[in-house]
Amino acid sequence: MDNHAPLLERAFSLDVQEQSCTIDRIEGAVPDYVRGTYYLNGPARFSRDTFRYKHWLDGDGMVCSLRFEPDGIRFTNRFVRSQKFVDEAEAGRPLYRAFGTAFESDQLVRGIALASPVNVSAYPFANTLLAFGEQGLPYELDPITLETRGLYTFGKRLNAISPFSAHPKFDPDTGEMFNFGISFSATQPALNLYRFDRAGKLDYRKRFPIDFPCSIHDFTISQQYAIFYLSPYILDMEALMRDGCSLLEALKWEPERGSQLFVISRETGEAVATIPVGEGYCLHLANAFEADGQLTVDLLELTQPVYDQYQVVPDLFPDVREALPVRFVVDLAHSTLVERRELGYRMMCDFPGLDLRKATRECSDFWVLGISNTPKAGRKFLDQLAHLNWDREDGYDIYQAPPKHYLGGEPVFIGNPDDPHDGVVICQMFDAEQVTSAFVLFDAFHVAKGPVATLHLAEPVHLGFHACFEPA
Repeated sequence: MDNHAPLLERAFSLDVQEQSCTIDRIEGAVPDYVRGTYYLNGPARFSRDTFRYKHWLDGDGMVCSLRFEPDGIRFTNRFVRSQKFVDEAEAGRPLYRAFGTAFESDQLVRGIALASPVNVSAYPFANTLLAFGEQGLPYELDPITLETRGLYTFGKRLNAISPFSAHPKFDPDTGEMFNFGISFSATQPALNLYRFDRAGKLDYRKRFPIDFPCSIHDFTISQQYAIFYLSPYILDMEALMRDGCSLLEALKWEPERGSQLFVISRETGEAVATIPVGEGYCLHLANAFEADGQLTVDLLELTQPVYDQYQVVPDLFPDVREALPVRFVVDLAHSTLVERRELGYRMMCDFPGLDLRKATRECSDFWVLGISNTPKAGRKFLDQLAHLNWDREDGYDIYQAPPKHYLGGEPVFIGNPDDPHDGVVICQMFDAEQVTSAFVLFDAFHVAKGPVATLHLAEPVHLGFHACFEPA
């Protein structure tokens, strides 16, 4: 296999240690308006004793925080003490089947579900911090120490096997949280939509029949609607339970069935429209808004699923294809697609982030991490930060990381409260040659100029998935 990511294995063989310390080494200058806490979640440990997981999604979740305060910046990281983590730590060996790794005598929760490693995202909500994994309830963490408090059941309205995704969405005005989960029944598959008020009270749970038990990772909201990209990446639950295979092995891609945008009213929780959009696949959406009687949806579209490219760790993305930034404009009254527009950035890209003050509203800017060697076969990894803009003639601005440096963590926008046209984005950078980690801040609208500040950590940490920022 060609190697376009030299020394990447060092990022996936770290023995990441929990720590809490002040960041003493800072290059450049952090803008004074950056005050608050940045949170990041991701898989941090891929082995127990001699056993090693195969897939990037299998590692135990660890949450990191950066507290930007007037007297300095404090870094903290801790593993999420999920039920899976606690049970396996006590046993000294893996017990539960993972997303991409199955093994002899592995276990499923109640015989039907994976035990989540809680390794995808973390968000402040209802005066606490919630860490999320796939298809399971979040865990509550102390927002400052990151100590695990336990499973968060939303006032016992949900239980441990309630279908629940790792991608909640928050209304910037009301503080409401929306989330979803898929019921993977072979005969009666359903999409569950949840709406919670800002205090965490469940307002409604709605169930919608869908054509097939499709794997959905993300969705988005506008001011009036919840929007899902349903693509036929189908989970065979019988194979998962009967054949002892990993969840990845039980997923089948059937593009001939076609993909759809499924739109639900936020207010009533009723289905509004289903719009055919071709045969693509979507892992992450960026934003949606209403204008001139139409609904606009921004997302990243691929020709096929990407989860198979997350293995075998550390030889990731061996033949990954480009992900296109796509804007759909739809007429809900007639359930028709009015326009499909693409930006010119043609690399594999992921983890779209935007100025959350503009979430659910018209917004031209968002940021992604990309892979510069996308067209080439062989191991590679995220090494570009791209600022994408629907109004620019060329459509994008790119920062290219130095050789043997890799990026991680969803690019998080932190805006200047005194200037709507000023802000920074923050993500991770791992130096594989020196085996060091840093958080890097960029001028959000001129990322090609390179970091305006680099926050060097005393000890290296994992490359994470999704992140957020809570202003002070």
